Amino acid sequence: MFAVTVKNLSKTYPISFPRVKRFFHLPVKPAVEALKNVSFEIAEGEVFGLIGKNGAGKTTLTKIIATLIQPTDGKVSVKNFDSVKNEVKVRSLIGLATAEERSFYWRLTSEQNLLFFARLYGMKDELAGKRITEVFEQLDLTKLKKRRFAELSTGNKQRLAVARALLPAPPILLLDEPTRSLDPLAAAEMRDLIRSLKGVSVLLTSHNLSEVEELCNRVAIISKGEIRAVGTPKNLRFRHKQTQKVKIILSGVSEDFLKRNLNSNLQDAVFETHAETLSIVFEREAEDNLLGETISFLTGNGAKILDIETEKPTLLDVLESYE
Repeated sequence: MFAVTVKNLSKTYPISFPRVKRFFHLPVKPAVEALKNVSFEIAEGEVFGLIGKNGAGKTTLTKIIATLIQPTDGKVSVKNFDSVKNEVKVRSLIGLATAEERSFYWRLTSEQNLLFFARLYGMKDELAGKRITEVFEQLDLTKLKKRRFAELSTGNKQRLAVARALLPAPPILLLDEPTRSLDPLAAAEMRDLIRSLKGVSVLLTSHNLSEVEELCNRVAIISKGEIRAVGTPKNLRFRHKQTQKVKIILSGVSEDFLKRNLNSNLQDAVFETHAETLSIVFEREAEDNLLGETISFLTGNGAKILDIETEKPTLLDVLESYE
C-alpha cells in the first residue's frame, strides 16, 4: 500500500468576477492552471522530494494533499482514504509544515501555541504535555518554550512549525522547505531529524538541491504545473545529457602553442594563466574519448599534468533541462 497516491491531479484557479470586469472594460486574465494531470506515488517510509522553480506548483500540490484546497480534477489518496471524501481522516494522518507559516498566535508562547494545536488534534493535556516536551527536545526548542511566538527569529518560527507537524506523531509528513531560514548548524540538525523518522513517509519540497539529493529516495521535477520526471537523484542525473566540465592544470607548454594545435573539438576551451601553471577548461560528453586524447596530446608535447578536476551534472542541471 502506498502512503500517498496522486492520480491525474489538476487544479485551475478561475478568474474572479469576469462579467463585472468586462462590464467595466477591465482586463480579464485567463484562468491559471496551477497543476496539470499530475500523477505519482509515495511509498511507505519513503522520503520523496519535489523540486521546481517558484510558481511551478509545489505549494498548490502540497496543500491539496493536506486537504487545504480541493483539486479541479483527479484525486489524492492517503493510506487509501480519498482526500475529498474522507478529508477529516486524511488530516489525522498528515503533519504539515509550510515555509510561510501564518496560523500561530503571536501573543502566545511557543508552548501555549503547541498546547492549543494539540487540543485541536484531540489530545488530552497530559499526553499533549509529554509530546510537546519531546518535540521541543527533538528540535532544540526547550529554551524557547516560554517565549512568545512574536519574539522568535524566522528560523525558530520555522522549527516550531515542524514541531507542530510532529506533535501527533503522524505517519505522513509534508515539509515545505523545512530548512529555510535556518543557520547551517540548525539545518544540519533538521536533516538529521528527517533521516531519523523511521517508518514515516515524507514529502519534502526544497530549493536546496544538495539537501534533496542527500535525503530523498526519489525526486519529482515539476515545471509549469506538470510532473516532468520522477526517479532517484542518480537516475535523474543519468537521464540528463551526460556532460562533464573538465579542468586540466598543467605546466611546460605555452597558451599560444595550445591554441594553435589543440583538437578542433576544443575550440571553445577557456584558458586560465597563473604564475607558473596554465589551466584548460572545457566540456565533454561523458565516456567519450576527448579527455584521453587531450591528455595524450599534452604529454606528447612536453606538458606536465599537475591536476585534473571534473564536475558531473547536478540536480540543478537536470531541473534546468526541463524548464
